[in-house]
Amino acid sequence: MKKFLKWFAWVIVVIIVIIGGVITYVVTALPNVGQAENINVDKSPEHVARGKYLVQHIVPCTDCHSPRIWDRFAGPIDTTRLGAGGEVFDQSVGFPGHVVVPDITPAKLKDWTDGELLRTFTTGVKKDGSAIFPMMPWPYFSKMDRRDAYDIIAYIRSLKPIDADYPKAKLDFPLNILVHTMPKKATFGTRPDPADTVKYGAYLVQIAACKFCHTQDHNGDLIPGMDFAGGRAFGMPNNRTVRTANITPDKATGIGNWTKDMFLARFHAFKDPSKAAKIGPTDFQTIMPWYVYAGMTDQDLSAIYAYLRTVKPVQNPVVKFTVNKGQQTASN
Repeated sequence: MKKFLKWFAWVIVVIIVIIGGVITYVVTALPNVGQAENINVDKSPEHVARGKYLVQHIVPCTDCHSPRIWDRFAGPIDTTRLGAGGEVFDQSVGFPGHVVVPDITPAKLKDWTDGELLRTFTTGVKKDGSAIFPMMPWPYFSKMDRRDAYDIIAYIRSLKPIDADYPKAKLDFPLNILVHTMPKKATFGTRPDPADTVKYGAYLVQIAACKFCHTQDHNGDLIPGMDFAGGRAFGMPNNRTVRTANITPDKATGIGNWTKDMFLARFHAFKDPSKAAKIGPTDFQTIMPWYVYAGMTDQDLSAIYAYLRTVKPVQNPVVKFTVNKGQQTASN
C-alpha cells in the first residue's frame, strides 16, 4: 500500500510539472503571429475620409472605444471623447474579468507604428506582443481589404488626442491562460465591386462583425447552424440581459417579411443621436449601435439587406430583453 501511495504521489507530481510546463509555454511563447509589418500608410485627406466613414459607420471602432451615453436608448456615443475609451466590462455585465476599453487616440498611439496598429486590430496582438481577448472582433477585421485597413489607420491617426489612463485588463482563470492561444495571422480579403451587390454586402457584414453579435455562442464559440439567427446574450448593469435579433430571412422569427425600404427605414430612424430617448435603469435597452450604423449610405445598407436575404433562414424566436431573473420585458 505504501509503495502504491508513493508511486501515486510521483504521478501527481509529474502531472503537475507537465501542466506547469504547458502553461509556461503558452504564456511565454504565444501568441505567435509574426512581427508587425514595416508599413507607412497614406494619410492624405481622401484616405482619412474613407477611414472616417469606415470607423464611424461600419467597422465599430469608435463605438467601443468611446464612452456611450447609457441613459439614452441605444447608448449614443459621447462625441466629445471620440476614441478615448473608458467603457467597462466586468462581472456586473457577466464578463469573466475586468477590462476597460483603451484609448486609441494619438495621445496613446503616438509611439505605435502603422504596422503595429495593423497587427493589433487584424490579429489580436498588441504592440507589446500580448493577446487581446476577441471581445474586440479582430477575427472579422482580419479579413478586410488592406486598403480599408490602411484607411482606418489613417483616420485613427487624425483623431483628437485625449490622454486617458485606465487599469490594465485582467481576465479570470483559465481565460487569462487561454487568451494567449487565440490570436491568428490575418488573412486579408478583397473589397468586391459595389456593383456586385450581394458579394459587396457580404463583405460589409464581415467587417461590421454582424455575425459576431447576431449568432448564439457556447463558451465563446458560435453555434453551427445558427448563423445570424440572433439570441446571443449580453449582460447589462441592473440585472438586465439583452439578446440580439434574428436577422435571417425566416418569415416567422427573422426579417423574412421585411422589404428593403423597411430595412432602410429602420436604420434611418436613428440618424440623429440628439433624439435618443431618455430611459430608466431597468427600461428596455440595447447595445446595438444604431446611431453608428445609421450613418451608412443607402447603397451600403441595401447591399447588406441583399446579402442577408441569401443566408439560411433559421426559425429562432428571441426574447430580446429580460430584467431581474428572467422577467420578460420585450420579445421579437
